[in-house]
Amino acid sequence: MSEKSFIVPHDFTSVADIALEHAIATAKPLKAEVQLVHVVSKENQIHEANEKLASIVDKYASSGVKIVPNVRIGNIFEDIGDFASEHEAELIFMGTHGAHGWQHVTGSHALKVVTNSSVPFIIVQEKLVKPTGYDSIVVPMDLNKETKQKLTIVSRLAKYFGSKVHVVIPDESDDFLKHQVKSNIVFANRFFKDRGVDMQHAIISRSGFDKEVVKYAVSVDADLIAIMNLNRNSFLNALSSNYEQYIITNDALIPALIVNPVYKEGYGQSILFS
Repeated sequence: MSEKSFIVPHDFTSVADIALEHAIATAKPLKAEVQLVHVVSKENQIHEANEKLASIVDKYASSGVKIVPNVRIGNIFEDIGDFASEHEAELIFMGTHGAHGWQHVTGSHALKVVTNSSVPFIIVQEKLVKPTGYDSIVVPMDLNKETKQKLTIVSRLAKYFGSKVHVVIPDESDDFLKHQVKSNIVFANRFFKDRGVDMQHAIISRSGFDKEVVKYAVSVDADLIAIMNLNRNSFLNALSSNYEQYIITNDALIPALIVNPVYKEGYGQSILFS
């Protein structure tokens, strides 16, 4: 498939429409198409679902983005990986209603999908995307080597939207860790500078890092917070453990970009993110 492709699972809720609007805003500068997906459990539900999807496509017909409706029988949260592979998807946009909605709307199947998929997710809440897209992106960086992988997709998005990138790093008291933090800042600065992306950095409190990240994101009017999922074996545990869950379901309703680390070559190292 030559066209870039984004996926939006749609359950006919308002937050799914918001996820679609985020996908459209991102698709425009990339000339990507959007695959709109709804799943039914029975064959006799297909006709009604097709009519509803057609109405949504008509609603956004003037967006300038090709939106392709898809109705499948089954469970989208079990099949989404296959669907993403079929369409060589580069991003999946999914809506959630915060902490409760994240578990209620997506369930354990979706958490497993996020964990096992090398395709990045953008999880959105009830917050509309700006007409200019993601003008301000906050990128928390820790001392895990995998954390640098998200810089590539962030730099791509920043180039497309003319975004300012804000790298935030925890304030470490240990001298060795302080040196590592400084090395990460130097690395990030060089990485973004080489790609023509405007970046600034801030060192914030290590205590309550998740809350400090969101607090900082609010202060710079961030449109996106980019995080890694380093708990490949159990994303549910990662979310319940603190940091990732707090970022994804933050009270400021800032969308979260979730990137799973890639440990080997293969699907997911797309032309958009490579």
